Amino acid sequence: MSALARFLALGDSYTCGESVAPAERWPVQLAAMMRYHGIDIGDPEIIATTGWTTDELASAVAERDPRGPFALVFLLAGVNNQYRGRPRDEYREQFRGLLGQALAFAGSDPGRVVVLSIPDWGVTPFAAGRDTARIAREIDAFNAVNRDEAARAGARYVDVTPVSRMAAADVALVAEDGLHPSGLMYRAWAQLVLPEALAALAVD
Repeated sequence: MSALARFLALGDSYTCGESVAPAERWPVQLAAMMRYHGIDIGDPEIIATTGWTTDELASAVAERDPRGPFALVFLLAGVNNQYRGRPRDEYREQFRGLLGQALAFAGSDPGRVVVLSIPDWGVTPFAAGRDTARIAREIDAFNAVNRDEAARAGARYVDVTPVSRMAAADVALVAEDGLHPSGLMYRAWAQLVLPEALAALAVD
């Protein structure tokens, strides 16, 4: 691309990088990887805060009112809906609305929207003593929703959940708070996202 590409990342703690340095956030690591591959891309604009559910994210996006079009828009949301025991039908409706916002920010081009699956926090030390099998089932069910909605919208989809579950056997993949991913885990996510991001921009 000849002009500096802009990209937007929407989400919660997993996107704002709770408990890691700013440079270790997956959108920031992704931008560095894209530059290595010759893409002239700016720093990501991130709208994300720890604890946000899908409706809270939607409200924040409306308040921030980012100005598109963006070359890429990423969306990772729903873990706090699952954590709070919110219903999947509600999640579907609200996630669909977020996808609509993302599509608008991407200049109505669904190929420039990338949805990431929800990671499984049940494998982290924070979840010790909880029903981790139930957490995994619920995460999978929520991911079935966001995968389906991404497909309906024509958006790209990256499944980071399997690699998130590697944290069960490798504490280096978990941040010091015992719950959130480490920079090493975020690097693995960025590596998974990279091919879709490059493909999205290759149309130019």
